[in-house]
Formats: sequence, C-alpha cells, structure tokens
Amino acid sequence: MSFVPVSGPALFRPAEPPRDGVVEFSDGARTVVLPMRSALPVLTRAQAREGTHPSVSLLAGAAVLGMRLVAAGRFEPADTVPPSWRVAPLTAEDRERIDLLAGSRLADGVEEPADVVRRVLDAVVDAMPRSAPVAPSRTRLRPSRPTRPAVPPPARPSAPERSGVGSEPADPDDFRARLRARIDRHRAPGARDGAELPQLVSISLRVEAAEEELVAGAVRLVLQVHDERNPLHVCDAALLWLEDGAGEGGHGFGDRARTHATIALRAAAEAWPVLDRLLELRVPDEITLDGDEIASLLQDGVGALRERGVDVLWPRSLGRDLTSTAVLDRAGPPQQQEEPLQEGVFNREALFAFRWQLAVGGDPLTEEEMEELAGSASPILRLRGSWTVVDPATARKARKRLLRTAHAGEAVAAALTGVAPVPGAGSDGEQAEVVVGASLLADRQRLVEASRREPVPVPAGLTATLRDYQRQGLTWLAELTDLGVGACLADDMGLGKTVTLIALHLHRAEQARRSGGAGAGPTLVVCPASLLGNWEAEVHRFAPGVPVRRFHGGERSLAGLARTGPGFVLTTYGTMRVSAAELATVPWGLVVADEAQHVKNPRSTTARALRTIPSAARVALTGTPVENDLSELWAILDWATPGLLGSRNAFRKVWAAPIESGLEPTKARQFADLIDPFLLRRRKTDPGIAPELPAKTETDHPLSLTREQVVLYEAFVRDTMARVERAEDEATRRGLVLMLLTGLKQICNHPAHFLKQSGAVRLAGRSEKLDLIDELLATVLAEDGAALIFTQYVEMARLLQAHLTHTGVPHQFLHGGTPVREREAMVRRFQDPEDPDSVPVFLLSLKAGGTGLNLTRADHVIHLDRWWNPAVEEQATDRAYRIGQTRPVQVHRMITRGTVEEKIAELLARKRALADAVLARGEAALTELSNADLRDFVALRSGDSVAGRPGDSAALRSGDSVAGRPGD
Repeated sequence: MSFVPVSGPALFRPAEPPRDGVVEFSDGARTVVLPMRSALPVLTRAQAREGTHPSVSLLAGAAVLGMRLVAAGRFEPADTVPPSWRVAPLTAEDRERIDLLAGSRLADGVEEPADVVRRVLDAVVDAMPRSAPVAPSRTRLRPSRPTRPAVPPPARPSAPERSGVGSEPADPDDFRARLRARIDRHRAPGARDGAELPQLVSISLRVEAAEEELVAGAVRLVLQVHDERNPLHVCDAALLWLEDGAGEGGHGFGDRARTHATIALRAAAEAWPVLDRLLELRVPDEITLDGDEIASLLQDGVGALRERGVDVLWPRSLGRDLTSTAVLDRAGPPQQQEEPLQEGVFNREALFAFRWQLAVGGDPLTEEEMEELAGSASPILRLRGSWTVVDPATARKARKRLLRTAHAGEAVAAALTGVAPVPGAGSDGEQAEVVVGASLLADRQRLVEASRREPVPVPAGLTATLRDYQRQGLTWLAELTDLGVGACLADDMGLGKTVTLIALHLHRAEQARRSGGAGAGPTLVVCPASLLGNWEAEVHRFAPGVPVRRFHGGERSLAGLARTGPGFVLTTYGTMRVSAAELATVPWGLVVADEAQHVKNPRSTTARALRTIPSAARVALTGTPVENDLSELWAILDWATPGLLGSRNAFRKVWAAPIESGLEPTKARQFADLIDPFLLRRRKTDPGIAPELPAKTETDHPLSLTREQVVLYEAFVRDTMARVERAEDEATRRGLVLMLLTGLKQICNHPAHFLKQSGAVRLAGRSEKLDLIDELLATVLAEDGAALIFTQYVEMARLLQAHLTHTGVPHQFLHGGTPVREREAMVRRFQDPEDPDSVPVFLLSLKAGGTGLNLTRADHVIHLDRWWNPAVEEQATDRAYRIGQTRPVQVHRMITRGTVEEKIAELLARKRALADAVLARGEAALTELSNADLRDFVALRSGDSVAGRPGDSAALRSGDSVAGRPGD
C-alpha cells in the first residue's frame, strides 16, 4: 500500500502535549496515525523509494534533518509543562538547509512549507531523546484511530506516571536545572566524559575485488565507519551491526553509532542513489557493483560523495593512473617551410588536429592498446599485466581518437596555454591537457621568443635610423606575420609606430623578392581621416619611391594597383565601412588598423566590415588597447588573430570579469602571459626607450564655483535626483543619470555651456576655468610658447573660441566636422612658427584631436574638463609629449572642488594605480549606483567649493529653478 498525506498543512499535525506529535497518512480510503517516534523509520525508508508523493518526501527530508540535529547534540529542554525538548539555536548552515528544503520542489502545493518543516523538527527533536530508535524491519503500518501512547517522562525512573489527566506534573524547574547542567558539562571545552557525549561517526566506502570478480567486470563496495574524534578508529559496518561494542573484542563505538552511521549513509545515498541498495540490507555491509554502476561511480558518484564528506578508497592493485592528453599537430602531413613568406604555419587556412593520446603512468599506450580500450565494454580493463579502472570520459575520448580539427587561433592558444576545451562542454566545461606535436614545437618557440630574437636587418629602402626598441618591434612583427598570426603594437603615442610599420612593409617586400614574389602584396592602412596626411607624408619621407595612394573621397579607385608593385593604400574607417566589398577583392599582403580602438566594439558596422577584408597578415596599432574594459582588447586581438581568445562570452567569463573585479589577482598575470606574444607595449617612461625626451610636469588646478554656478549646480541636482527617484523603469533612470552627470560637468565648465547661451553673451567672470585659461595663455604667449586646449564638448569649445576672439588671442579650432585637407593645413600652421598664418593656441575637441596628430610645438597642454579614462587624457597629452619634443611640457588639469569633477579625479587617480588590464566603465558604471550613492556622488560638498565670501553659498540656496538667466 502506498500512502500519501491528507492535504496541505495536515501533513503533520501535532497533538497535545507537544511531545506526543503524530503524523497522519491516508490513501484516500484509510487513515493511519503514527506517533513521531514510530513514524521516523517509515519516513526515512519512504525517502529512498521512487514514486513517493512529494509532500511525504518533504516530511522525510525534515525528519532526517531533525535526526541529524539530535545526533549533533543541538537540542535543549523547552520551558513547557510537562518538560519537553526543543531544537537548540541553529547555525547559519542549519538555517540554510531548512530554507533550501522549504523552497524545494517537494514543497509544491504545501501551505507554509517552512512552518511545516520547523514543526517536524521540533517533534523529531522531542521524540528521539525519549526512546531508542525503532528498527526499520520491525515497523508496521496498521490502520488505526489517533492514539497517544504513554511516553516515560525524562525524570527519575521511580517517579510516578505524570502524563495522565489529573496527575501532578513533575517539578519543571528541578528538571531543567539538572538537564542544563548536564548539557553545559558536555559542551564545555575539554569535556572528558565520553560516555555522556554524543557518539559522532562518519563513513567511507572501500572498493575490493577478487580476480574472478574483475574478470566478470565487477567490484565490491564495502561500508566502513570512522570515529570523528579519533580518525584512527575505523571498523567495517558488518562488525558495527553484528558485534557488541563492549569488551576488548568489540568494535569500541557507542550504542548509538549505528543510528549515526545510518543517517550518514542516507545522506550519501542522496548524493549517489546506488547506495540505496545498502540501506535495504538488514546489515549494510557491502554490495557488488556491475559495469554500469562502476561507470556511474567514476563519472558522478566519487565527486558527489566527496561533497558529502564520504571518501571512496581504491586498492593499489586496481590502477587508476590512466591519463589522457590532446596531442596538437597539423591536420595534414608536415609542410616544409623553406622561405619565411610562404604561407605561414598559423595562417587562416591552416588546419590543426587534436588527437587524444592515453598513457599509463606517463607511458603512452600503443595503437593496439588504444584499440583494446576503445572496444572494451567494461570500465575495468587489464593493461600491461595489471587491472586498470578506466573513467568513462577517458574511454569516450579513446573511441573518438581524432577528436576534432582546429583553426589557427585556437591552435595557437592551445599551444601556448597547454589546455584546450573539450567539445560540447561549453564555456564552463572540461578542459584537456594539450601536448604540442614535434612538428609544431619549433614554431611555438619562435612565437614565444619573437620579441627577443636577434634584430632583422634594416630594410635597404628605409631612409631612417631605427632606434633599438623600434628594431625590436620590427623583428617581432616580422616573426609573427611570417608565422601567419596577427599582432597589436601598443606603444605609447609618439614612439614611432608608423615608421616601424613602414619598415615592416619594406622587409616583407624584400623577403618576397627573394622568394620569387610569393606572398607579396600591397599594404592597406585603415586610419582616422585626420591621419591620412600624416601617413602619406611619412611614407614619402621614410620610403621614397614606394607608391602610395589615398582611397578616400569621391574619386577613390583601386585601378592599376597590381602594376605599381607592392605599395601603400590609405583609407579611412568610414570609407572602408562602405567600400569593404571592393577592398576585399584585392590580395592584400598586410592590413593595418591604425588607432585600432575605433573597432573596439565588435558588433559595430565598422568592425564587422574590417573583418571581411582578407590578407596574409594583420597588424593593429593603438596607444590605448584598453580604454574602458577588456572586451575592447578582445575585439582588437580577435581581429588580428581570430579565435585566439575564444568567443566573446567565454572571454568575458574566463578572463575579463575576474580581472576587472579584482577578486582574482593571479588572473591578470595569467592573462598577460597568454597575450604577451601578440601584444607589444612600450612606454616613454620605460628605461632606454626615449631618454632624450624632456621633463613632463602635470599640475591639477583646484578651482571654485562662482555663485551663479552654485545656484545652477544645487538646483539641477535637486530637480534631477527627484526625477531619478521617481523613474518607473531602469532605462529611463539610466538616461536621467547620464543627463545629470553631463549637465553637472557643463555647469562646472561655464554657466553659458549648461544654459546653451551663444558666444555673444558675457563670458568673463562667470567661471574660474575661463579666468585660469586667460592667465595661462598670457604666460604662454609672453614666453613665446604654444598651447593645446582639449575639451570633450564642441559647444564649450565654441564658447571658448568666441572668448579668445574677443580677447585677441590667435587660435584655431579642430573638431570632428573639420575636412581632412583643412586638418592637415591646421597642423602645418601650428607646427611651423615661421608660417605667416601660424597660431600659437590650438583648440581641439578630445575625440577629433586626441589621437594621431603630431603637435610637438606645444609646450603646454590644458585639459578644460575631465574624461572618465586616464588613458584618453594621456593620449591627448601625447600629441605634444612625443619624440621630437625638445622643450619641457606642462600639463594642466582643471578640477572644480567639491563637485562631481573632484569625484572623477579621485576615480582617475585610483585607476592609474591599477594594472592596465583592470579598468572601470566610467559613466555606464555610475548609472548602476543606488539612489543614495548617486546623490552622494553628485552632491555639492560644503567648504571651499564656492568662490567669494563663505556665506555666499548659503545665501544663494534659495534659487529653486535653473530656467532663469543670470541677472534676470
């Protein structure tokens, strides 16, 4: 007969008094009511059966948890009359188990499952200490009416019966005092009364097998019991169940050791259900496992049991030292590379194979042994005169033999890291150890040592003297491109990346001529529009005679490219995006992505178009390989060498997230080791790189807000924060936060910037930033110097342009809408002080002028407002502080005190102290702040944030609107 609970909360119904708790079962026709102490064996056996009603399983799980609490001694007397027991204060782990049980699928349809579990625990804890557990084999379910069997009270044996109606209850105070004293004595550190302490035991499983059993593909699993307080005290379960614990020949465990061992065995059976067979035995001593059960133990059981604290012990005679590795080698026969510019080893068409190789004790199996293993139906196999247990996963690999092929990027990553993902395992799945085949060892060594090889000869056609680090960069690029992999040259701005790439083009052309022209091809350079003129001038200067053409504008053409020989074609990212199909028809020898951060978003149309242009080799040039997060570096390297870092999602999970969080410090070092062969980064401050560079002095100028700015700032914070707190959805809130941050930065720049006033209004005296610019420029012009002024806002630049015009300061303004020819003319006018149209002040928007320009005439760089990433600011500074600069450079950063700008400065200071790979996400991260944290971030700090008298700020806080104009 199968029994199901009546319904809902009636699963468990405590009777009065509480110690007489009962459990009521029904099959729809009959009802069985059992006291809790009698129901425990029924519940624990029901837990292991298939088809048990979920609510019965919920009761059973709660009952087992209650027995564990009793076994652990976590119970105490309750303040009730007559006396009873209750659960002692629970640990955090116990409370978590209760929550998990109450929230499991077993609780579906049960009202107040947490309350049901708690009531069962109380009843079990009250019932178990009163009597010895009932043997499961003697338990019978008999239909009956609810009864309340008499239970001996936990008082002195000679005390009269006190549980009947009308009898006098025992003195609860006396009972509680004696019981508490006894429990305190047990819990005291160093308690020695072993007979009084709860007998705690643990279990393990021992694998045994005779020769005839191994031939049949079977083993025996023997249960053994350990004393947790004395790890050396171990005995088989058969001895514990069949022998008396007393005397010299006894097992030496306490009387309740069987109960505790049973509880531990039930927990183990939850982890690995095959152990249910042990629970069904009167004496749970051992069971025999067939081939399928051995495979289950190896594949799932060992790990699941280990999590429950149950070890599986294997005999030494049954070897488990069969290991597997993936041997990486070319998919076809080895190719002889007599010339470097023949198709590279790791070119995009090359295929590689992962072939599984199994070994015993490090000695690889022969082909015959592999065949025997692949054809074996049993996980127990006799190899080389000894029996060996074969993990099912290892056997599957042996059967597949040639697991799969891999393209260049994945093969390179596996060769460098020594591991590769097992197919079908996903981003979190198993990884296999990789052994590089003999034919690839030399190529891997070339890859690892590319930046440390003897420098290649400087090409004859190069009219420049390369510095040592530039020759090292040329050698490194030549090695990687010869091997067929891409590279990212990430030197600081101004260290000569352009001349290094021109030298690489000439080197590859010379190598191609020596090999009869194989591998030769033109070089395509994709760069921002502002750099077209610079590239064209540098090619003419350093490689005279090499053809160079622009593929840009309305008359762009690729006609006759093959007749001119291997030369340069220069195009912009915008032109490349719309003409990718035409560019893809040319057999490029090299494609160069200058300022490669323009393709840091792999989902952008520009990045996708760039990936469609084939070439023999790819090189990315950038001074800021990571501006915001590591996914940008993934996009650059995945273009240069596709597949090197895996999929974007896998990269975020395995590398980017742990590194950016800072929780796993070793990850950044491991990642640096992985990408080191493909990314070369040198800084101006590195020893020996650019010793002739003059000093650079950076100064932060703390400024105060004017009274007008304070009114605007505080009112805007108040009004916008109210809207943020009322936002109904996350997208609206995020937009409001970005609007708040932008508006506050505009207020810090100048009130006219925030109020969108034209340049005709009065500007002077309304912002200390503008006043400081006037002072700095007066000094610069008096010393016959030159200055760059950067701002991220074109509107603010136009206001400043109007102000400089009004004050008579000669200047020019470059922004994103400036035509290419005009940009080049602006650079020439600024760089040549002898030009009659030369101007000493260059006003630039950060986006348009922060990269690619050579403006070494400037000896002062002014940052009007702060960007979220220090690398972007440093890149802008490097327009002036680069090779060719002969005068000390002064860098000025303006920061308004007590405002969001000061908070940004603190963030940037922390980010500079981190490794390059660990960067935050700027404004996007701030949108995720809580309302309270956001308010604290944007709130105007008191103190010296306001220019003028100390009382001015308070006097101006009555302004309730930001709509009015100053002076209205």
